Amino acid sequence: MPTTLIAFGRRGHRYAALALAILLVGTGALAGCSSSSHTRVRAETQACSSRVLYGTLPVWARAGFSNPKPRMPHVLSASGKITAILWANPLLSPPPRDHSNKILWVARAADSSGSDLLISAQRMNGASKIGSPVARRLSGGPGPSIINMPAAGCWRFTLRWGGRRDAIDLRYVANR
Repeated sequence: MPTTLIAFGRRGHRYAALALAILLVGTGALAGCSSSSHTRVRAETQACSSRVLYGTLPVWARAGFSNPKPRMPHVLSASGKITAILWANPLLSPPPRDHSNKILWVARAADSSGSDLLISAQRMNGASKIGSPVARRLSGGPGPSIINMPAAGCWRFTLRWGGRRDAIDLRYVANR
């Protein structure tokens, strides 16, 4: 009988530790949902990873398309405030001669301020920065753009427009 109680006690401690770990992770995740500074810190410390989605665009990014459920390659930002719709996939560096690295930036919330979309791009190797950051400016805010990067690799874009801020990772492939 004592063996059963000891085994049950140890298992109980494991379950309690597991429950506590889940609670702490869940609390941190919920706290991060409302904190743009948490998103910025998370984006700055995580490995650069451009996740191109090939499905239907989010409902809020479909304006201007004739198809009610357009399917385009796109990348969502870390906080989901903006998406990069890729008209060129993959993006190439140096840019090709027969087409451009066109990106349509669509913000989730409309911005009537007319402020520019400011881009600070940093090439990354995992979570490590490579070289100097590169700045780009899109007059009038999110919209169509041609964004060329000086080298192939994973680029972390920090985006600022109309009082908003977000981050997105885009991969540029070597144009051979």
